[in-house]
Amino acid sequence: MNTEAHKQRLDSKTRQAEIVDAVLDLAREESPEAITTQSMAARIGLTQGALFRHFPNKEGVWRAVFNWVAERIAGMITQAIHEGGDPLANLERIFLAHARFIARYPAVPRILFHQLQSKSDSVPKQQARAIIGQYRQRLAAQLEAAKAQGRVSPDLDPAVAAGLFLGILQGLVMQSALDGREDTLADRAAELFPLYLKAIGART
Repeated sequence: MNTEAHKQRLDSKTRQAEIVDAVLDLAREESPEAITTQSMAARIGLTQGALFRHFPNKEGVWRAVFNWVAERIAGMITQAIHEGGDPLANLERIFLAHARFIARYPAVPRILFHQLQSKSDSVPKQQARAIIGQYRQRLAAQLEAAKAQGRVSPDLDPAVAAGLFLGILQGLVMQSALDGREDTLADRAAELFPLYLKAIGART
């Protein structure tokens, strides 16, 4: 293997990760649509030209950001499910893990929903739609399993209940942003989850 070429590839991957981190930081401070490649580059001490040595264009940066988000959310759900237990316990772990994730990365819901509201059907918008769609499917699978086990109302629609799960979390995120208290997300989520269980007719 060409050691120098290998080193350059590693350096580029590291720099790409830094640029993604910069976008997440910037999105905490301003609207995603206001983030420019110049501001991305400046955040990590690069020139705009240097940034384009690591990404072909601005959309390429956003694609990398959404790849990062997709990987983290999928991993979060998988870890919660692999810890074992019944479907309702899995849902609680996912709910609380999601709250902790957003407390750590408060820009994530902002950039997701900004893309979903975009009029253009860009690749990042398709990625955002896929992230939410796959999340809902995995939640619905847990709810379907709970229904099969008689743990929730027999009339429950898993797809609707999955939407409610995400809706409660989104409302929690909005309230925390209004209060400027993202650090309390996990505690508030722990208080809200029993209400979700009541809404879906959970049975002990």
